Amino acid sequence: MEWGSLSHAARDAAYNNSAAVADSPALNAAREARSAEFCAAHPAKLDLAYGPEPRNRIDLFPAADPAAPCLVFLHGGYWQRNSREQFACLMEGPRALGWSVALPGYTLAPDASLTEIAEEVTAALDWLAANGPAHGIGGRLVLSGWSAGGHLTALALGHPAVAAGLAISGVFELGPIRDTYLNDKLLLTDAEIAALSPLRLPVVAKPLVIAYGTAELAALVGDSRALHARRAAAHAPGALVPVAGADHFTIVLELQKPDGVLTRQLSALLG
Repeated sequence: MEWGSLSHAARDAAYNNSAAVADSPALNAAREARSAEFCAAHPAKLDLAYGPEPRNRIDLFPAADPAAPCLVFLHGGYWQRNSREQFACLMEGPRALGWSVALPGYTLAPDASLTEIAEEVTAALDWLAANGPAHGIGGRLVLSGWSAGGHLTALALGHPAVAAGLAISGVFELGPIRDTYLNDKLLLTDAEIAALSPLRLPVVAKPLVIAYGTAELAALVGDSRALHARRAAAHAPGALVPVAGADHFTIVLELQKPDGVLTRQLSALLG
């Protein structure tokens, strides 16, 4: 894309996943309904506080084995929509592997800046490292997330408690975001763009699988390919996984399925 020559409407469209996928409302509604059922079936360790803000809550689903790996999943919504509960059903795949799972929430923009959101993710990981064993979660932590959560996954990969990551459909360069409707609430500063764009940061030498759907918007596909290329040039481990035919909303079903493409990536991630 010749970004500088695009109209504001074209720039908005370059990142508008909902408009690009006609049946996204139905896909979201189905995921949210199944997630409500999942939470109702596993109510014991929901809504635990990891910090002082209303959305500083985490849902835990411990495996039978306290030493099993734990997938920590960060929800998407361009840092300004959705909640952790709406994505709980995606944990069916990791649970089928015998993994524990944890779903932290975070404050949404504009009530928090992207800097503050990133700090809340760090706080959630700190809390889980310190308190997870008391709740039956003592294994290695694998960080994952979709869309905005994919960005936050790449950003927090260096946390000492994180062993590896799976970033799904993320945005890894924030500069163009400032030129779109998304910035109405994010209000990104130059300093934040520099400090919070994974494509501008030192490579973390932990395993990171980067996944995207081949039917996704070009801007997201390009970011995923660019981040993997940058990591590969630095000899950092982790596959680039193009999920054939998947769009921004169907790709996450590959994590929900016990035999899905993304679930299989988790199986291989820790060796």
